[in-house]
Amino acid sequence: MTLDKTISSLEMQLAAARAAKGDTEEASPIVTKLGTENLKARRKVFFVMGIITAFSSRKRRDSIRETWMPKGDGLLKLENEKGIIMRFVIGHSATAGGVLDRAIDAEDEQHKDFLRLNHIEGYHELSSKTQIYFSTAVAKWDADFYIKVDDDVHVNLGMVGSTLARHRSKPRVYIGCMKSGPVLGQKGVKYHEPEYWKFGEEGNKYFRHATGQIYAISKDLATYISAHTP
Repeated sequence: MTLDKTISSLEMQLAAARAAKGDTEEASPIVTKLGTENLKARRKVFFVMGIITAFSSRKRRDSIRETWMPKGDGLLKLENEKGIIMRFVIGHSATAGGVLDRAIDAEDEQHKDFLRLNHIEGYHELSSKTQIYFSTAVAKWDADFYIKVDDDVHVNLGMVGSTLARHRSKPRVYIGCMKSGPVLGQKGVKYHEPEYWKFGEEGNKYFRHATGQIYAISKDLATYISAHTP
């Protein structure tokens, strides 16, 4: 058990360093120099919740702000007292500095609740966006858990917190609504997976996994994803 914890700790440090290595592009939130002291300097928190959103989803974001996500001082209080970080996650448009980016900049100036990614937004880029989100969050915060939520999901924060607290001492945690289903290998259909042959089990089915609307992974798994993000 001691050896396993030591290996896990080394893997996390290596993954965090790789996540931050050499990313000097403008607007990237990843720290560029991440040695031992920088790893220690990352803020320790309970969990990071990234709400995946799009340029066209302003009404969804406002609905979340008016219901289950605190605003302004309430958001800061949640971070400082409970160690819970919540951010809308979005990248940039193909035209840097265009009207879409300026609209998000203005919204963030008002609410200060965005995590901007070094990523070009697009429907067919959602998987890479999720990978980049985890890598960015790992480099920025030292959390016990990292959560991905879609912006059309309304969350009971108290239930999420109590559920995660029960698993806080366990390694390699993956929590969500678990399922399996067909791997869609046909081009042109919704949710087509171009690398379907990598994921399908016998009968052309995905291995068991969480549905994409909301799921949580522990630090070990998030740093593994960070280390293996292209």
